[in-house]
Amino acid sequence: MDFNMKKLASDAGIFFTRAVQFTEEKFGQAEKTELDAHFENLLARADSTKNWTEKILRQTEVLLQPNPRKTLIKVAEAEKQLGAAERDFIHTASISFLTPLRNFLEGDWKTISKERRLLQNRRLDLDACKARLKKAKAAEAKATCEGDTVPDFQETRPRNYILSASASALWNDEVDKAEQELRVAQTEFDRQAEVTRLLLEGISSTHVNHLRCLHEFVKSQTTYYAQCYRHMLDLQKQLGSSQGAIFPGTFVGTTEPASPPLSSTSPTTAAATMPVVPSVASLAPPGEASLCLEEVAPPASGTRKARVLYDYEAADSSELALLADELITVYSLPGMDPDWLIGERGNKKGKVPVTYLELLS
Repeated sequence: MDFNMKKLASDAGIFFTRAVQFTEEKFGQAEKTELDAHFENLLARADSTKNWTEKILRQTEVLLQPNPRKTLIKVAEAEKQLGAAERDFIHTASISFLTPLRNFLEGDWKTISKERRLLQNRRLDLDACKARLKKAKAAEAKATCEGDTVPDFQETRPRNYILSASASALWNDEVDKAEQELRVAQTEFDRQAEVTRLLLEGISSTHVNHLRCLHEFVKSQTTYYAQCYRHMLDLQKQLGSSQGAIFPGTFVGTTEPASPPLSSTSPTTAAATMPVVPSVASLAPPGEASLCLEEVAPPASGTRKARVLYDYEAADSSELALLADELITVYSLPGMDPDWLIGERGNKKGKVPVTYLELLS
């Protein structure tokens, strides 16, 4: 393998010079070119964007790991539907959310990091040139002072004067060389600083893109939860129908209330089994006739009080409209859908959804 020894030695010398400059700066023994406040703010914002992007990416990947649903082992069809909804959600989130974040870290951020390293090297080169020029000027001034002294030609050895004049000329050349190197280093530093500045200012568009990806993620997550809610609601109705067929005339309480609509926030509510009202002769089974509320009478005992969690607008005359935080009396009827109860408020009565109520002891 053919090595370019001169280039290798030159690169090693530059690396060593930068290392010395960087070390002296850390110990306060060398001057450091300070960047302006706006540039420093851009650097800090870029670092913050990179760190938060990595954190969001890691935590989202953990969140999207499939979770086994042991409670749905006996309901294979519902599990299949939930699994399909979850696969769609993961696929959509990966395309619209994770992939753009990963592309930023593997693309734009790598470019920014590379240009920042180049800028750091250019700054170290510039500061090293400034230090050399400063030393050369100091040595030239010293040599000039020594050369301005009038020599004593009666002296047997006036050689010191001749050497001082020669040293002054040499240091003058060294100063010119150092100034030329400083101008070149300053030009390269300014050019690299402008390139890095433009890349850092582009972080603003990255923020906009991240926000758009977040909106897409929230949208896909909302769709996923809506599908899960619908599948579980269908399953709950199927289980309620089968329980009603096995145990006619019995109201089966659930261990936990069903989830409220997606637009509401569901606090934890206490669940309990409601008392059963004796059969009403005129009450037809579901699907055969509409509920005749005028002929439904509450039992003498066994009613419950319930607090309304959310406002509810009645869909028809058989339902009772609800206002949040009001108290109503509720009870169940044989053969009723377990998701509904009969509610009374004053002289008004009607069907009310269980998910909108907190049953009180």
